Amino acid sequence: MSDDEEYTGEGDPEFIKRQDQKRSDLDEQLKEYISEWRKQRSKEEDELKKLKEKQAKRKISRAEEEQKMAQRKKEEEERRVREAEEKKQREIEEKRMRLEEAEKKRQAMLQAMKDKDKKGPNFTIAKKDAGVLGLSSAAMERNKTKEQLEEEKKISLSFRIKPLAIEGFGEAKLREKAQELWELIVKLETEKYDLEERQKRQDYDLKELKERQKQQLRHKALKKGLDPEALTGKYPPKIQVASKYERRVDTRSYDDKKKLFEGGYNTVYAETLEKTWQERQERFTQRTKSKLPKWFGERPGKKAGEPETPEGEEDAKADEDIVEDDEEVEEEVVEEEDEEAEEDEEEEEEEEEEEEEEEEEEEEEEEEEEEEEE
Repeated sequence: MSDDEEYTGEGDPEFIKRQDQKRSDLDEQLKEYISEWRKQRSKEEDELKKLKEKQAKRKISRAEEEQKMAQRKKEEEERRVREAEEKKQREIEEKRMRLEEAEKKRQAMLQAMKDKDKKGPNFTIAKKDAGVLGLSSAAMERNKTKEQLEEEKKISLSFRIKPLAIEGFGEAKLREKAQELWELIVKLETEKYDLEERQKRQDYDLKELKERQKQQLRHKALKKGLDPEALTGKYPPKIQVASKYERRVDTRSYDDKKKLFEGGYNTVYAETLEKTWQERQERFTQRTKSKLPKWFGERPGKKAGEPETPEGEEDAKADEDIVEDDEEVEEEVVEEEDEEAEEDEEEEEEEEEEEEEEEEEEEEEEEEEEEEEE
């Protein structure tokens, strides 16, 4: 056996047998792998098939549910439309009944007015009836839309204007029907003229009543000392009837208050002071005078070495001293009152300044709140 034969193993039965064994083992292993892969692939295909079947069933069930939902929605919509239509028909019927009743009442009232010829006011004041949301019937009538008014007009005309049944009438019957319609037109025109004249009379009466009311208000204003036209306007006159700083009613007349704003306060103040002074002076002059008693044989206040004063001179001198003292007291009172008036004016100015500052602060706070809200 050569070296080449030993290296390649050609011709060696053992080597060939081992190689065949290896190949067979590899083939078996590959077969196992392939069979395992096929099993796994079949499982995945089965699962995929099941999922597809499940998906198809779900699609079918969803389509059925959607169809049922659409049918339910359609039925609900039809029911809603039917209910709305029924409600609308009921409202139309109720409105028609109300209009019929109103028309009957109007006809009865017109008939009663025609039958009963009485003298007196040709108008009646009806009570206000609060309708829906607290609105009166006139306010509700004004708030109606154009479509509502047209609908009410159609309903009202439907039972006011009767349809003409003239089918199969001959010439004589048609003439009778035309004559009847002509008489009805004449009657309605007569009623229209009567109502227009009644409206004119009512307008004249209202104008006269307003004029009487103005006259009464003028007399009332004159009695209160106001301007004659003060109470005839839309709003009452702005008059301060009470003091800002005192809890008492101001009973002065309008002219007196007007003079205060024309600069007459100083004059009123001076007149008050003069009146007070005159009263005090009068009380003082009417007082009972009495001499001071002597003390150990001498008059009080007499200096040593002065001669004796007669009775009349002593009284005159005492009166002069008292007058001088009164003048000094009066000057002091006037000065004190002037100081008090100045202090009151300063306090009023300070209060006005404080009020203005408070108003400015409130305005600034409101502006800041508005800016924050924006």
